Amino acid sequence: MSLSNFHDVRLPLSLAFGASGGPERRTDVVSLSGGGEARNSVWAGSRRRWDVGGAVLTLDALNLVIEFFEARRGRLHGFRFRDFTDDRSGPPEQDPTPTDQFIGIGDGSATQFGLLKRYGEVERRILKPLEGTVQVAVDGVPLTDRFAVDFGTGMLALDTPPAPGSSVYAGYQFDCPVRFDTDRLEATLESVRSGRIVNIPLIELTE
Repeated sequence: MSLSNFHDVRLPLSLAFGASGGPERRTDVVSLSGGGEARNSVWAGSRRRWDVGGAVLTLDALNLVIEFFEARRGRLHGFRFRDFTDDRSGPPEQDPTPTDQFIGIGDGSATQFGLLKRYGEVERRILKPLEGTVQVAVDGVPLTDRFAVDFGTGMLALDTPPAPGSSVYAGYQFDCPVRFDTDRLEATLESVRSGRIVNIPLIELTE
């Protein structure tokens, strides 16, 4: 599924390096009369938030983020963001391999599979894989050019349906689809050559 109001451009990597943030969940916690708790997960999955204000230390960086913010019209248009703490199918300091993530079981007819990343038993849909990084394997055997990837939706299309019961795997790098979570930036000029914006919040876009 494609995201509406989305610009397929990435926030400059120089701004991503100073980001802080990560996944958030929403859980209702009720204190019981006996001193215990009842907890209920409101969201099926998590949603990630970041703040990239820490990367803005110079006037050049200040100008860069304002230009990018204006081009996205604040919260209106989404864009790609590279989360360097979680940007690939395997460990953060290793190159992806074709068997990093299990993404489905063949049934002899289906050729479409969505890219996934698993965190234990939790699945996360990967919507913005990077071109040139996706690798695929069926039953552990790497495929070369017998598949296509929609880099706007994270859908994988195999040329031939995998046999019934066969396991489909993929490895890749990816960006996160995000938007600014504010319509206002407050810039501060600290000296002739330096400026800053304290808060530049981003929020992940989901299907």
